[in-house]
Amino acid sequence: MSTEQQNRSDGPDSITTVTLPENEDRDSLVDYYYRMLLIRRFEEKAGEMYNRARIGGYCHLNLGEEATVVGFCAGLEPRDYVYTNYREHGYAIDRGISANAVMAELFGKETGCSRGRGGSMHLFDLERRFMGGYGIVGGQLPLAVGAAFAISYRGSDEVVACQMGDGTTNGGPFFESLNLAILYKLPIVFFIVNNGYGMGTTAEKGSAIAELYRKACAFNIYSERVDGNDVLAVRNAMKRVVKKAREEHEPVLLEATSFRFRGHSVVDPDRYRDEEVVRRGRERDPIPAFAQYLQDLHILSTQDLQGIEERVERDVDESVQFAEESPFPPLESLYDYIYAPDDFAHGRR
Repeated sequence: MSTEQQNRSDGPDSITTVTLPENEDRDSLVDYYYRMLLIRRFEEKAGEMYNRARIGGYCHLNLGEEATVVGFCAGLEPRDYVYTNYREHGYAIDRGISANAVMAELFGKETGCSRGRGGSMHLFDLERRFMGGYGIVGGQLPLAVGAAFAISYRGSDEVVACQMGDGTTNGGPFFESLNLAILYKLPIVFFIVNNGYGMGTTAEKGSAIAELYRKACAFNIYSERVDGNDVLAVRNAMKRVVKKAREEHEPVLLEATSFRFRGHSVVDPDRYRDEEVVRRGRERDPIPAFAQYLQDLHILSTQDLQGIEERVERDVDESVQFAEESPFPPLESLYDYIYAPDDFAHGRR
């Protein structure tokens, strides 16, 4: 079945009948495109600001992974919890944290989502149940399993979605977390973003099993693999596994194959990848591919696409201005939000 809508395109007197795929609506499809483009332009600007020394510390970008990010978030409900690794800017924005708050956090400003104390790798927003990026490879997995245990203990019906990179699947926390999740029948989705490289090492050279979703079979955990360049495929796969985790109260694993356009971090010159490999990977850019898909369906015209581009540029420019104009945390707040007691923090024992 399909849905027909009338869509005005290219001129005030041009009306095209749009036949949408089953269970799709125009507004959601257009919103996916906007969100993908926002992440792309935000990350490009973040790289620029880093090189201009406006952002310090480490900085890892989602460039090339936008369809994976948006599809992942679109498959979740607002009540669900999200744990990510340090490449999390796009996930934070798509989960509902404003671009302003994320950029301010990258700048280390008080108006950032972690009040300027987390930076690029530690974005956090409890209201949106975005439980943070984690700088330690695999560090988020045991915490995500603990959150899923708490959900099970309370008897509620949220799901935990735990995102990670391909390199994480070779570490101890990955195997321990999957083992505990299946033993306790926990409602958690382990989401692997396989962009082909764990820093500078290919998945084929770093893992005995390059098809990473197959690692779940050791624990009798249901798993799938999906094309991470297809936002709708990722969304649909996420909805399937989230539904399974929620209704059957069991862990599931989803691997999304993607490609990062640049090096591991902003300062990585990316010399370990052959230029032809990078060229072929960038040819599969998910954003122009989805734009073409929407044009073929007569959902968006060339003018519509240009309008979205201009809107995104305004939003990103506004985020930089907001970050620039925001204050740094005051010096007297240096010991706020730490675990040590006040007396210890101020040198009094």
